[in-house]
Amino acid sequence: MTKVLCDVFKTRNKDEMYLYVSRADGVTRVPDDLMDMFGRPELAMTIIITPDKKLGRADAAKVLSEIEEKGYYLQMPPPKDPQTLDLFTKRDVD
Repeated sequence: MTKVLCDVFKTRNKDEMYLYVSRADGVTRVPDDLMDMFGRPELAMTIIITPDKKLGRADAAKVLSEIEEKGYYLQMPPPKDPQTLDLFTKRDVD
């Protein structure tokens, strides 16, 4: 697979989780259990992915491989760093 036109979906169920699928197949090859967990997909973007494409948190060659084999690539949220979580915690103001 040299290049694929991909739809990238986000979910309201989990921040920073994205589902990549080929535009041609859509979500038809995504297992029902995964779609139930993912929730209603919201189109975030449509992009052409090539093996050397720079993606934010995914390896393009792996994305293409998984789309070809499984019909989708699921990008999980980054691990939460306990030290940076403190930045987002609401604090009491004196």
